[in-house]
Amino acid sequence: MKKTVTFIDSWCTQPRAVIGASGARALLGFVGFMFYASQYGDRHYLFGPGSVLPWQDFLEQLEQSGTFSLYAVSRSDAWFELVFHLGMLLALAVTLGFGGRLALAAHWVFLWSIYQRQHALLDGGDNLAYIVIPMLLMTRCYDRLSIPTGAARWVSQKIPAAVRSLATPLHNLGILAIVAQITLVYVTSGLYKVQGRLWQDGTALFYIMRVPEFTYPGLSELVYNNDFLVVAGTYATTLFMVYFPVGILVPSLRPWTALASIAFHLSIAIFMGLTSFALTMVACDLIFLSRSMERTMAFLARSRSHLPSPIQDHLRWPKKTPHAVMASVPVENTER
Repeated sequence: MKKTVTFIDSWCTQPRAVIGASGARALLGFVGFMFYASQYGDRHYLFGPGSVLPWQDFLEQLEQSGTFSLYAVSRSDAWFELVFHLGMLLALAVTLGFGGRLALAAHWVFLWSIYQRQHALLDGGDNLAYIVIPMLLMTRCYDRLSIPTGAARWVSQKIPAAVRSLATPLHNLGILAIVAQITLVYVTSGLYKVQGRLWQDGTALFYIMRVPEFTYPGLSELVYNNDFLVVAGTYATTLFMVYFPVGILVPSLRPWTALASIAFHLSIAIFMGLTSFALTMVACDLIFLSRSMERTMAFLARSRSHLPSPIQDHLRWPKKTPHAVMASVPVENTER
């Protein structure tokens, strides 16, 4: 019973995976920014009032799905340009860690809006971003890798102490929610693969890498023309996804599981071109690498005298002792 109480107390007083959550926020913001930037030249054709998706069809899709999009407010080009560029700037702000949770919440609204405007460009990473960003809003994802503005400190001083005391439990709850979501994604995908005949006989990778839309000329052939790589890759993918929770639950295996997951999704980005999906998954995997990232940051902190001052300020290494950090009230954008 004493161990249980100690465990619960630690999860209510000690924020977990702060650097991982901050890294996830920055990378998810970058994915959103790159979505805007990659389509910038064709934005009118893809998302404008005269888009390839007719305006009336767009409105009917919104009505049928019961959702919203800021692009549906007006058909004027001026409104479209305003919403598109505001969304792009918000994505950049989230990447740099500027604006706090308010900017992150606004980024979610604008990202949702542009995704609803053109479904044909989505690759699956959007579904995960829809779910994970609201979870990140619960966390202290602006404590690190962010640009301090002082606004978060001012706002926190206006919040009652009783409410501020919930910051750490809510942060840890948000981290647990993200972990559960990512685990569910892996296990569900793995179990679906187990039921497929091509995954059972070890040939699924051969057919996947021969799909024209997902073929990387010059590299894909090296894989699907090698029987060993096809069979090994097919079975390894299935086993990794099904047993992903085991690797996460065992502390000694956790960083290696996260690194394997990152390598897996980077290979998807390279070979299949699903860059947005892959980077979104990598962003969530950073949660599991938080302790390793903290150790790396601590090592760099010991060597910070060799780095330029602007880099030191941006990384915002802790200047308090661990005891002082635990005793302080959790506040966004405070030095730890």
